[in-house]
Amino acid sequence: MERKQYRLYIITDRTWLDGRTLEEDTERALRGGATLVQIREKGVDEETYIARARSIKAVCDRYGVPLIINDNAAVAAAVGAAGVHLGASDGPIREARALLGPGAVIGATAKTVEAALAAQAAGADYLGCGAVFGTTTKADAKTITPEQFRAVAAAVSIPVVAIGGVDAGNAAALAGCGAAGLCAISSVYGRKDIEQAARALRAAADGVCTG
Repeated sequence: MERKQYRLYIITDRTWLDGRTLEEDTERALRGGATLVQIREKGVDEETYIARARSIKAVCDRYGVPLIINDNAAVAAAVGAAGVHLGASDGPIREARALLGPGAVIGATAKTVEAALAAQAAGADYLGCGAVFGTTTKADAKTITPEQFRAVAAAVSIPVVAIGGVDAGNAAALAGCGAAGLCAISSVYGRKDIEQAARALRAAADGVCTG
């Protein structure tokens, strides 16, 4: 996957649907300029996860945007997704690679240079790094400084995406940090006008991201 495809990386969340469907809200974000979608479904069985992922993939396919599956390489394989994102407790990168093959995109989470180098050595294609501004999505997420993010991005040759409280108002603080993209959940899905929120964040990402 090309570096530019990480520019505006959105992660789905059903919290704010308010009668709409996740497919509808995801399409709004894609119209606003999202370049990569990760579906994140917590607390559902694998059959449900697969069905939901297929439905979101159909939306992504219409826009030519890759779909990443959160946590579950088997779901990624079942729906033909572009790849999977693995947190620290989601299993080894090498196992996901063996299941998905050499063409799949495998992301990993890294907050430190050491973790970033280890993930790259294990075969990760990109990293999510944060929380750069704090986040309400994960209560246990620890905030890192722009300097810490810069150190991670400089240490590896794979793209690094900034995540955690990123919105159009604070993204400028990441200028010069080497981010390949900005990752958003609530600052897109949690806004009343999702398309406009995505458009504003995409413009901010285009201003601060490299490559």
